[in-house]
Amino acid sequence: MSVTTSELPEERASSDAATLRSGSLGTADIAFFVISAAAPLTVMAGVAPLAILLGGVGAPVGYLLAGLTLAVFAVGFTTMSRHIKSGGAFYAFITRGLGRPAGIGAALLALIGYNGMEIGVYGLLASTTRDTVHSLIGTGIPWLPVSLAGLLLIGYGGFRSIDFGAKLLGVLLVAETGILVLLAGGVLLKGGAHGLSVASLAPAHVFVPGIAAVLAFAFAAFTGFESTVIYRREARDPERTVPRATYLAVGFLGLFYAFIVWVAVQAFGDDRVVQAAGNDPAGLFFTAITTYVGGWAADLMHVFIITSVIASLLAFHNAINRYALALAEEGVLPRRLGLIHPRHRSPYLAGIAQTVLGAVVVLSFWAADADPYQQLLLWVNTPGMIGLLLLQLLAAIAVPCYFRRVGHQEGSLRTLVAPVVAAVLLATAIVLVVGHIDLFTSASPAVNTLLVVVAPVVFTLGLPLAWWLRRRRPQVYAAFAAEPTFTPEPAVPAE
Repeated sequence: MSVTTSELPEERASSDAATLRSGSLGTADIAFFVISAAAPLTVMAGVAPLAILLGGVGAPVGYLLAGLTLAVFAVGFTTMSRHIKSGGAFYAFITRGLGRPAGIGAALLALIGYNGMEIGVYGLLASTTRDTVHSLIGTGIPWLPVSLAGLLLIGYGGFRSIDFGAKLLGVLLVAETGILVLLAGGVLLKGGAHGLSVASLAPAHVFVPGIAAVLAFAFAAFTGFESTVIYRREARDPERTVPRATYLAVGFLGLFYAFIVWVAVQAFGDDRVVQAAGNDPAGLFFTAITTYVGGWAADLMHVFIITSVIASLLAFHNAINRYALALAEEGVLPRRLGLIHPRHRSPYLAGIAQTVLGAVVVLSFWAADADPYQQLLLWVNTPGMIGLLLLQLLAAIAVPCYFRRVGHQEGSLRTLVAPVVAAVLLATAIVLVVGHIDLFTSASPAVNTLLVVVAPVVFTLGLPLAWWLRRRRPQVYAAFAAEPTFTPEPAVPAE
């Protein structure tokens, strides 16, 4: 029989407690969660035009380089996932490699990072829905009801079973990638604006001053791919499915992003795409699909951007719930957040708490008369993005530190070379993102400074919390990020 909390000496879970639905997610299911979190259609239609504007026709290579960097990171990351089975994912890895104080700081950073990445997107949901309604029927709508409806919808999706979420995300992901493939087909069949070109790969177009900004955008576009390990307890054969899903997500996103950005370049031509992106960045992809496929496809793309945002929200919501579940089991968060629904086998109280937090933030921005895109999305999302990049860096550093102290049969390429290379590349990525923070926020220097320091400050706050736990709750501190003592149940059929 499995249990839902770590078996600390002072408190053990009851033997009849409900558990997560083990053995219900395959490689494709987990990949759907992490690819959906990245929101490929939203990234391409909403951000790629800015990458083209700043980086020129060499912008597609920026996405390839970001994907390659994260693939190198995944080597050590997935190797460590075979040795550490804690549901805490990032913070468990960092704890085992860098110590409990760093791990507790990482746990706080994960909560802030994933919550920031989700809650800010309710502003994007409102703005994209508003723009779509205006584009299709010429009517304006207020943004708050859209965000609140999204909170309820995502809360319900997280309340249901994990396999329900996987099926829903699979459908939504096929829709958003399908419309981009349709655009690509139209451009390729018609030979682009002036014939197909590979000038994007030429070093003269890649090594330009604007490529640094492209790389910053590109790294941000992969945010959330590492959450594959969060679903370990619900995966079938996690030693295989988790690494496979991680590589599948990184490989797909890197190649797909680069290909679609290249398609956008071909749609307007090497000599005109930068001007087109500058004249109308928000409409670049809609203009392209109207020209090469038809106006009906542009209308469909507007609708699918909304579903892309919904898919991203649901994916992040599920990830947050499982982090909260793990921390509740650790005793760091209230134990009740670790309760699991007896029928749906979901961490439903953690989901309700996250939905309430999202509502508080959304209502606060609305009460302050803030813009759903310029403030709610950008100001909340940006610290979350920086936080997740910092977690990736800490995890890369933790890998060789962990394997130096334990016996293993892994090769040095996986346990030393790849993690060290990944750490250097990720540190560079963070420098690029922070150095181009104004491109992400369009805010004042004072606001940008505040947004940048949120992540390191939150991590630093973990140090006094660790000290407090060690003095006041030594059993919780000692068991933090320990290996689970339960035996997973056999796979349970889907509802």
